[in-house]
Amino acid sequence: MTTATTSGLTEPDTDGPRPPASRTLPTWTWLLPPLAGLSFALLYPLFLVLRESVSPETGGYSLEVYRETFGSSAFQEALWTTVWIALAATTGCMVLGFFLSLVLAFVPFPGSRLVARFIDIFLAFPSFLIALSLVFIYGSAGMANGLWTDLTGAREGPVDFLTTPWGVIMAEITFFTPFVMRPLLAAFSQVDTAQLEVASSLGARPLRVIRTVILPEVLPSLAAGGALVLVLCLNDFGIVLFTGAKDVVTLPLLIYTRAILEYDYPGACVVAVVNVTLSISLYGLYRVAMSRTAGDSRARS
Repeated sequence: MTTATTSGLTEPDTDGPRPPASRTLPTWTWLLPPLAGLSFALLYPLFLVLRESVSPETGGYSLEVYRETFGSSAFQEALWTTVWIALAATTGCMVLGFFLSLVLAFVPFPGSRLVARFIDIFLAFPSFLIALSLVFIYGSAGMANGLWTDLTGAREGPVDFLTTPWGVIMAEITFFTPFVMRPLLAAFSQVDTAQLEVASSLGARPLRVIRTVILPEVLPSLAAGGALVLVLCLNDFGIVLFTGAKDVVTLPLLIYTRAILEYDYPGACVVAVVNVTLSISLYGLYRVAMSRTAGDSRARS
């Protein structure tokens, strides 16, 4: 209906039916599809591993598999080997990464930018590629031993460390050092060079400048890179496998052996639960270090 107005025009009747108002979904509903996909792809497999770890062959649910696994010498040796190799490799990565980053940041030389760019590319390399390259150089039939036998006429070369824990540590240091260098280079770029000039003008030697000025500034970044490398070393499988270190059994290699070779799925799941627990704990440490690094960056800015 329409109503007449004093000007002789008509107006539409506002009392008629109106179109229904559009309903908008709550914002949290958009989180349901990705959460469902994440749960199916990640959380559900973890649940299956956890359930299998408490499911002995006799049936039911119990912690019998945990008691047997924790009491076995193979698990204890693998746990100790994993921890000490990861700690040694992480220490080497932090020392070498700090020195190389220091040179790239404060000792300009031709090609320094190219080296920095190569570090970014190096991060994309697969770990087994580094292990294979070291095998070609230091293996029993590698270049170093081949050169020795050609020069001396000996049947075997003297280089035989690659199949030992020290060979694994060397390969992990070679591969994981750029993971320490990347945050360090970013932290070095934010160091105030005026402080370095003041310290040098006051007669401080380079080592003292590094210890008292540079190191405190980049320590959170160094800790963050070290925590990340420690997590990666604990979960590394390719380097240990491709170096051919038969006597080096880490937790990931023990999981592979029990699940694929021995068909001991409950025992493999127990070792996997331990490995995941260690990784999550160290990842929490890594996040704390990263948050502190971000806080220090905001404070300096």
